[in-house]
Amino acid sequence: MTIEIRLHPSIDLIPEATWDALDGVAEAPFLSWAFLDTLEKTGCVGEDAGWLPHHLTIWENERLIGAAPAYLKGNSEGEFVFDHGWAGAAARAGIEYYPKLIVAVPFTPASAARLLVADPADRPRLMPILAEALRRIVAGEKLSGAHVLFPTEAESNLLETAGFSKRYGIQFQWKNEGYATFEDYLSRFSSKRRTQIRRERKEMDKQGISITTVRDRLSPALVDNVYDFYAATVDKFSWGRHYLNRAFFEEIAARLPGRIEVVLAREGDKLLAGAFNLAGKHTLFGRYWGAFEERPFLHFNVCFYHSINDCILNKLDRFEPGAGGRHKMVRGFEPTITHSAHYLAHPGLDRAVREFLERERTAQLASAEVARADGLAFK
Repeated sequence: MTIEIRLHPSIDLIPEATWDALDGVAEAPFLSWAFLDTLEKTGCVGEDAGWLPHHLTIWENERLIGAAPAYLKGNSEGEFVFDHGWAGAAARAGIEYYPKLIVAVPFTPASAARLLVADPADRPRLMPILAEALRRIVAGEKLSGAHVLFPTEAESNLLETAGFSKRYGIQFQWKNEGYATFEDYLSRFSSKRRTQIRRERKEMDKQGISITTVRDRLSPALVDNVYDFYAATVDKFSWGRHYLNRAFFEEIAARLPGRIEVVLAREGDKLLAGAFNLAGKHTLFGRYWGAFEERPFLHFNVCFYHSINDCILNKLDRFEPGAGGRHKMVRGFEPTITHSAHYLAHPGLDRAVREFLERERTAQLASAEVARADGLAFK
């Protein structure tokens, strides 16, 4: 058997049907060919954005058996696994940190397979091949290292076995424990918390606010609203970045009908707020939210309660509402370890990062346990 690794400077050099047939794509719409192609076609990724497509494919006797979305990075923006400290340490030591190679989906801190495979049973065999391919690319192109962001836990463990260092993060995620109704879900909470959540939900009726989900093709006017929601939230923060443009939302809404969910809050005919989500086979991924007006409990209802109810009705297993936010915990989102794996070519930098990661993993596990204990106090 002959194994060949190929690099592609654009996703459109890989056949769409072949890519989308790989295991892992159906679960995560952001891994689809259309999603990655839309990022490229609308200019959200590219050399100017500091995200240069460098996708990997693995071939065995001219048959595609694996692939990974990958990019050369000239900065550390839009990754959500923060290594600015590593870059700073490298600079102080006279080590060039950029460019680097990452295996990830741009601007998407959501966990899913990073090695897409033709045969799911083949992933353990192919992950060491991917690891070696990344090391060779780093050496051949004189990069500082390679980073695999938000892989599954199993993939992270396989990469660690293959010599990569492992990093932990924490997100707050909702898990469906077989709930039949939202009230069934509320039964897990203490009486005080049930009363509080019911009150927060009823507040929408008191204010005359209706919340609905749009899953069909989005009208141009609604695309404008979605982009405005996104921009409004980004502009609130000094560190916010407009990674996505209006053209992206227009294109992706047209190309992934049924996989895009837009939650809308209205007061009569007036649009107040909305959330942009991606629906996988078993998981709902919350991505962006914004509001034209601030109202009490509006964010909790649009971003949390409404979609939890939809997940229960549609029998989805998980809801990942995005990065950050310990306030999610008291509404039933559990502290969940996320993963990344890292290879740094410079021995000294690699050693220092490994020592840091060992301490950080211990701290993250302890933090997750404390958060879990705090959360249990509300149930």
